[in-house]
Amino acid sequence: MEPWLEKIEKIAQEVAEREGCVLYDIEHVGAGKGRIIRVFIDKVEGVGITDCSNVSKGLNLMLDVEDIVPGSMYNLEVSTPGLDRHLKKPWHFEKVIGKKIYVKLAKSLGSMGLTEEKGMIAMKQFDDVLAGVEGETLVFNLRGETIKLPLSQIEKAKLVFEVKSNSKPKKK
Repeated sequence: MEPWLEKIEKIAQEVAEREGCVLYDIEHVGAGKGRIIRVFIDKVEGVGITDCSNVSKGLNLMLDVEDIVPGSMYNLEVSTPGLDRHLKKPWHFEKVIGKKIYVKLAKSLGSMGLTEEKGMIAMKQFDDVLAGVEGETLVFNLRGETIKLPLSQIEKAKLVFEVKSNSKPKKK
């Protein structure tokens, strides 16, 4: 992460905490007039539009005073991480133990020496229920085999949003 973005992350964390939220993640896309700084906030009881608005106003004010963003032209977006939230930090994964997540790996399971099962050796991505987190390692029960996956080997991970149907049987 670039030093100026680290400074923004620290300020965003302070502003989010002041508003009763937690900074979930921050990302930067584009450059020049098209530069966008995205700030994702969360809290146990759920984030509302007022929370996003308050964090946005507070953060905008602080960023204007500090003048941290190179080129000074940017758009600030503050929102929730969403239902299919990206998972990066250990605490992100700890919050979703017992839920299905999508994982894309840097290398195949077999090349990391994590399995010898023929059907899983070449796997570089999968959806499965996260069984646990042990420090910097994720634990899965993939096809009946316990797989301990280092966070450093994950290229991308996100929560899989599943719709649970409570529909009644159709009448004939």
